[in-house]
Amino acid sequence: MAVTGLTAPASLSFTGSTIGRKAVMAASGVILFGFVLGHMAGNLQVYLGRECFNAYAEFLRHVLHGTGLWIARAVLLAAVIAHGWAAWTTSRASWAARPTGYRRWTPRESTYASRTMRWGGVIIAAFVVYPLLHFTFGTAHPDFIRTDPYHNFVTGFEQWPVAAVYIVANILLGFHLRHGVWSMLQTLGLSHPRYKRLAVGAGLLFALVVTLGNVSFPLAVLTGVIQ
Repeated sequence: MAVTGLTAPASLSFTGSTIGRKAVMAASGVILFGFVLGHMAGNLQVYLGRECFNAYAEFLRHVLHGTGLWIARAVLLAAVIAHGWAAWTTSRASWAARPTGYRRWTPRESTYASRTMRWGGVIIAAFVVYPLLHFTFGTAHPDFIRTDPYHNFVTGFEQWPVAAVYIVANILLGFHLRHGVWSMLQTLGLSHPRYKRLAVGAGLLFALVVTLGNVSFPLAVLTGVIQ
């Protein structure tokens, strides 16, 4: 007897399940968090002066004969899309499970970061896109010189409105990273109650390092530490 109908419904597929979407979010989060940390660590070389920072930027442009940077950008773009899709579909599934809102809702166990995760994803996307337009392509820069990244860095942050937006965005990004790292570690298996404090601490440490590092750049320019 012929057997038909072997295709599983979409709701039973890996990406159609909540666990699958969370796994996609965690895996793409690893890539995005790695980029955020690496981006901050690389930019710290601006404190070593123009020559060192420009040499670092030149090295990035010539990795794998110039293709390495574009490969990294393609992977990063794919991660942003996957992360956004997983967050959006997970949120829609949550809303569909409870179409009628609470008459009175008071957050007890959740944090501000966990309640605003979907907006934090938008912030991360903006954090990836805007610096590219500002410091890499120069389309959002007032005085872009392609051969002098140090100049672009300093003159970009000399405008206090840009610096203020960058600072606020990084603080909001820090909230997202704090909860995101903890959630990612749980999804990847570190969910035992014994390790909860470790996961929470790792998220807080990661968020503090990235946020303080990134916020230091515009502050250093505005205060004249970097000229």
